[in-house]
Amino acid sequence: MEAATGHARFGTVLATRPVEVRHDLESIERGFWAVVAEFEGAVTAVRFADVDRQAAAPPVTPWSPLAGAWATSLDHAAYLAGVAEVRERIAAGTVYQVNLCRVVSHELSDDADLDGLARLLERGNPAPHAGRIVVPSAGLDVVCASPEAFLLRDGDRLESRPIKGTATSLEAMLPKDYAENVMIVDLVRNDLSHVCREGTVQVEHLCRPEEHPGLVHLVSAVSGQLRPGVGWGAVMAATFPPGSVSGAPKHTALQAIADLEPVPRGPYCGAIGWLDADTGTAELAVGIRSFWAERDGEGRRWLRFGTGAGITWGSDPEQEWVETQVKSRRLVGLASGRVEA
Repeated sequence: MEAATGHARFGTVLATRPVEVRHDLESIERGFWAVVAEFEGAVTAVRFADVDRQAAAPPVTPWSPLAGAWATSLDHAAYLAGVAEVRERIAAGTVYQVNLCRVVSHELSDDADLDGLARLLERGNPAPHAGRIVVPSAGLDVVCASPEAFLLRDGDRLESRPIKGTATSLEAMLPKDYAENVMIVDLVRNDLSHVCREGTVQVEHLCRPEEHPGLVHLVSAVSGQLRPGVGWGAVMAATFPPGSVSGAPKHTALQAIADLEPVPRGPYCGAIGWLDADTGTAELAVGIRSFWAERDGEGRRWLRFGTGAGITWGSDPEQEWVETQVKSRRLVGLASGRVEA
């Protein structure tokens, strides 16, 4: 499949002239690829012919603030009911933790350019795994401001840095936040063990605080050495979707998500980033704090953004709802002109 126009930017790396689109990572052996993997499993990978690793700053692109309210896939009452249902499943012993999410949406004009939103986020919400991918013929129009590394690869070294625990300050973190982080670290260790050499999977650090605009996260790091001959298809099969945005055990958490969330998450909570098959390096972020544009069945264009919270037995439903608001407030506020960049 040919992709005629588009580009991808990750920091100072600018990839242009897309020449190939694939929907799996199994047979990727050469080239620089931008990758968007949806939470539900669909993968779009685009190979670019030209890659400038020290690209100049992008041109200024205007962004018109979005006026009016955003729609939400789960309103306040529905979200609280979802939290209650997750707690019932925990009490029944079928799951220990579930990340319950909602997607907010705002109608978007046909001429709105998400490059302008990407520039706005760079100023107002700088993120370690920021990215912009737009390839119209591949259906990609994504702006990523993720703080979370799903998979970092350098040769045979693979690392994941799950985030669990979010508050407005470190002092506001609850015991539940630390317990969640440890639980998800154990899940990530298990995922990596399926593709890494025996005895090489280790926790680099646990529950380390990281400050981001308006928020503090608890971040852990788990690494391992890949077994010889393991390709990207096997790595994704073992680790996707990210444990920090699904839950534990993963298979029953995914069933709860399917039962309780009324719309697909799409790129939100999936993976967004790049891989370079020529150098054996990659940086795939967890697709949080990210916007994407898509059309509905009537041809209307929408800007979407996801937000969620990890639900455990110790969760207070109202506090979990507030956490979804805290996580979305700054970025949706920037897009809406309510927050200064």
